[in-house]
Amino acid sequence: MRFLSEQEKARYRAARELGLLDRLLKVGWAGLTAAESGRIGGYLSACRRREQPSPNKKDGL
Repeated sequence: MRFLSEQEKARYRAARELGLLDRLLKVGWAGLTAAESGRIGGYLSACRRREQPSPNKKDGL
């Protein structure tokens, strides 16, 4: 049995949120198109940006 890392779990979560999980489970990561993979990567990047405070923003603004 193989355990998933937190990063892998996040990728599967993103695929589920974008409606790509069924396709991913059927064809695997290599079977996804570049556009589908890019959507997952973009979703993960956006989530990370939302979680981390921006160093350029000042308090109270």
